[in-house]
Amino acid sequence: MGRSGDTRERIVRASARLLLSGSYGSVSVDDVCAAADVRKGSFYHFFPSKAELAKAVIDLHADALLERLAAASGDTAAKRLHGVADAVGGIQAGFEATYGRVVGCPFGNLAAELSTVDDTVRDHLASAFARWEHGFAAICHQAEHEGVLREGVDPDRLAHSLLAHTQGRILLAKVGGLSATDIAATLHDLIDVHLREGAA
Repeated sequence: MGRSGDTRERIVRASARLLLSGSYGSVSVDDVCAAADVRKGSFYHFFPSKAELAKAVIDLHADALLERLAAASGDTAAKRLHGVADAVGGIQAGFEATYGRVVGCPFGNLAAELSTVDDTVRDHLASAFARWEHGFAAICHQAEHEGVLREGVDPDRLAHSLLAHTQGRILLAKVGGLSATDIAATLHDLIDVHLREGAA
């Protein structure tokens, strides 16, 4: 990657950290430039607006999550499903270790703040959530194919439930000051409810 690409990546990664520890509204372009050690001209060369920067941050987090899901290991579909809980829990545990508390889901935080005020960011977030759910669904369909889901469980609905449950648990952990370990534990519980007895 060339120097220009390094500068853009530095801006995006610095912004991702600032948005997790603060909020979109509280983080200024000056804050981003200071954290990334770049001039304002460099910022606007890559991002004509804060909204465009927010989209890049969303993509950064979405790619990282999908990489975690792809790496979910296990020699059975049931283990790969539980790998979903471990992937989400691992990401949140990393945030907790960095910031000293659960700071929320990057998508959920931005959705709560911007989805009613910026249509372009909302659409980008919707696309990120869809990618996330599609990643869950691929694993759920594997589980169905291997016969480890309980009778009547729809893999697409299970994927949607996993996404919704994940968002809810992360939010409750953030507001209630709970540990990231609670997030993974409740996702494991949800997965177990949908697996055939004895599936491992």
